[in-house]
This record gives sequence, structure tokens and C-alpha cells, in this order.
Amino acid sequence: MDNTSVETSGSLPANTRLVPWLAGIALAVPLWFLAYAHLGDFADFAVSLTGTDRSTHTGEALHFFFYDTPKVLLLLGGIVFFMGIIQTFFSPERTRALLSGKKLGIGNTLAASLGIVTPFCSCSAVPLFIGFLSAGVPLGVTFSFLISAPMVNEIALALLLGMFGWQVAALYLGLGLAIAILAGLIIGKLGMEKYLQDWVREIHAGTAVPANTSELDWVARFQAGWRHVREIVGKVWPYILVGIAVGALIHGFVPADFMATFMGRDVWWAVPASVVMGVPMYTNAAGVIPIVEALIGKGAALGTTLAFMMSVIALSFPEMLILRKVLKLPLIATFVGVVASGILLVGYLFNAIL
Repeated sequence: MDNTSVETSGSLPANTRLVPWLAGIALAVPLWFLAYAHLGDFADFAVSLTGTDRSTHTGEALHFFFYDTPKVLLLLGGIVFFMGIIQTFFSPERTRALLSGKKLGIGNTLAASLGIVTPFCSCSAVPLFIGFLSAGVPLGVTFSFLISAPMVNEIALALLLGMFGWQVAALYLGLGLAIAILAGLIIGKLGMEKYLQDWVREIHAGTAVPANTSELDWVARFQAGWRHVREIVGKVWPYILVGIAVGALIHGFVPADFMATFMGRDVWWAVPASVVMGVPMYTNAAGVIPIVEALIGKGAALGTTLAFMMSVIALSFPEMLILRKVLKLPLIATFVGVVASGILLVGYLFNAIL
């Protein structure tokens, strides 16, 4: 009985700390859905406060901005909190351990799948690349992860789901994973390890130790989710506002027939032109998806617009500068060529079937 009482009393602090989190989540979830259901009413009210007629170009642009800003922030906050909890079960060390020693094909599929749920972006390319190689992860498997992590991320999927429905989100998920897997397989088969920078190739294979994340209690996991919200939303909200502002200008002032002509499915060069346009841009899924929504609303083809979005996320010029620190130019060129080919295929395929 003494042992039981000790264990019970020892568990009280954790239970006590858990109650506020559960109560807060129980209150936040219905409030989230209530706010999401009244986004249109909020946008109408906000536009009325400006004294602008909704039927004018300016009124349409303002309505788009006031509607999409809380919409994107709600979607972003909810999904980032959830994925922040999921990511407490992963770590760079555990990810490397899971990928080490896997054969091509199996390793590429696992790496691309892990890229969806792990909190890494293209800015983490250098330390991840070195860490994966030091743990004995094959080059092609590493590329599958590095392509999937920024391109097929939880933010992109959540925003696509909320704005275009599950069919578009599912197609994007499936094709994005296919690009990551196939690109990694191709790069792995080409045997391009010699085009790593010399100092990277000299790293000896090491052993990764899985992080003991199972010791975390649910209070710590909820705290990690909330910390993830503060860090991610705090980092990307300027991109969100800029992206929504650009989308609002497109929605309010750009003629529909112009976008339909320039980015329509009947213009064969629209998809490659969109990919080329996306490479110099420096933003993320949260910032570019409102632009995607506005372009599609103006008549741009879905495949062309998604090709633009994927090139912004997966082939940005800043990412190439980061990768230049660990890759020689032939390997960077191969990486860009393979991924760009996959994005072009996605663009043409979406335009053909939707």
C-alpha cells in the first residue's frame, strides 16, 4: 500500500498539469470550427468598415484579404499544433536511424514518407545532408527525404485541403511523394557520390542513436505542439500576409481572361514557364498557396498553378545556394533537372485530368 500511495502521489503533479491542457483544447476546438464557419461574415463586416463597395475591384481585393488571412492562420495554427505533437515522436537522430541501411526503393519510400511528418525545410539541407551521410544513408535515399520534406509538408496539405478539397490534396500528396521517390531512385542509380564536395565525402560513416522520445509525457508533447505553433507561425506570418496581399491584388484587379490565356491548360508553354517563374521566388507553402487560390479563381489551370507552387517550394534559388555548400554543380544540375521534370509531369497531368 505504501508503494501504491507513493506512485499515486507522484503522478498527481503530471495529472494536474495535464488538466488545463485538456480543458484548453476542449474549448479551442469548437471555437476554431465556429470561427472557420463565419469567415465570410467576418470579411463582409471588415469590408463594410472600410466604406468600400464590395462590387468594386478594391472591394473584391479587400474581401479576399480579410477572408483569407484568418482562414490561412486558422488552418496553419491547427495543423501545426497537431503536427508539432506528432513530431515529438521523431528527431533527426531517430530519422537517421530509421533510414540507415535501407535498400534503394524501400529506403526512398520510407524517406519520402518521413519527409511529410518531420519538421525540416530546405533551409535545413546542409546539416541534414551531412548527418544522413554520416549515418550511412545512401545518397539517393537522402535526396528523397530532402525533396519530400519541403515540398510535401503538412502546411501545404492542410491549406490545399481547406481551400480545394480532399481530392486535390490527395493528388498533390501522391504525386509529390512519387516525385521524391523517383528522383531519389534516379539520383541513386546514377552513382553521383563523386560530385559531393570533398569535405563531405571524407566524413566517415557513423552510428545514429535513436532519441528516447517515448519518455515524454503528454504535457511535454502538448507544450511542444504549442511551441511549434509559436515558432512556425511566428516565422511565416509575414510571408502569409504578403502572399495573401498578392493574391488579393490578382483576385481584385487582374482580368480573368488574361490569366486563363497566360496560365490556361491549352497553352503548352504555360507549365514550363510557371516552373521557371517559381524558381527565383523565396517563400513557403503558407505564403504561396493564397496566390495559387487567386490564380485559380481567375481562370488559371490547376496543373499549371500547382507546378508554379511546387517549383517555388522545392526548387527555390536560395535552396540551391544552400545545397552548393555540400554539392558540386553537376549534382545540383541533376537534382534540379530530375525534380523539374517531375513537376512538369505533375502540371501536365493535372491539366489533363482536371
